[in-house]
Amino acid sequence: MTQPALSLAREFEAAIAWWHAAGVDYDFDDDVTAWLAEAPLEAPAAPKGVTAGTSRSASAPQDQTQQAKQQTAPTAPPPAPALAPAILRRDLLGDSPPTDLAAFRQWWLGAAELDAARLYPRIAPRGAEGASLMVLVPQPEEHDRDSLMEGPQGRLLGNILAAMGLDDNAVYLAAALPCYTPMADLAAIGAGGMDAVVAHHIALAQPKRVLVLGTGLAAMLGAHDNQPLREINHSAGKVPVMVSETLDAMMDMPRLKARFWKRWIEWSAS
Repeated sequence: MTQPALSLAREFEAAIAWWHAAGVDYDFDDDVTAWLAEAPLEAPAAPKGVTAGTSRSASAPQDQTQQAKQQTAPTAPPPAPALAPAILRRDLLGDSPPTDLAAFRQWWLGAAELDAARLYPRIAPRGAEGASLMVLVPQPEEHDRDSLMEGPQGRLLGNILAAMGLDDNAVYLAAALPCYTPMADLAAIGAGGMDAVVAHHIALAQPKRVLVLGTGLAAMLGAHDNQPLREINHSAGKVPVMVSETLDAMMDMPRLKARFWKRWIEWSAS
């Protein structure tokens, strides 16, 4: 069976298709030739009666005028950075704040001003007035129901206090927030009025020293970046304070326990 003879145009078309399928678009020589490139768009025709030279000369003054306008036109000022929303500060204690720890505990568990989340119960502080050490944590543990720090963080704290040689009766344990609050912004909550509640709580407890387990609580206690917190001022006077990492951070990173213990030895000896 004989195949039909191909025309020259057909053979050329087949050759071009083969090279195109192979990914070769150019014939490399002294000068590059685009064999398969699309034809360039034609320039728009000049208006009748206007030559190319006159059109360029006529557009030149317009271009210069446009450039002059761009150079002399005032630049718009950069947009102002977005301001953070203002935090509404409230007087959470009201006109008649609790006057002793018993009244504070009752207010802590039932005051509507605290706006505590309803998913988790409020947990009261525990301990006696005038304790040798007050331990302040950011919030109760997630599964606390009857007493503060009933979970793994509480067990770690119990071991720490036992290593310090402190009995439970010598420690006043409190939280800055009445209930477990996921992703709590302690600085914002403090600026909203909770810092005054914490200061009043410390004044009522009257501890000899305060151990703050949570660096995020420093801003709530009045610390600044350039002024590390060394003591707390309240209505009853001043009390020394030590700020350290949270208990859950110590559980996740054991090296923090060693750093905490070193700082505790230095602080308690002073």
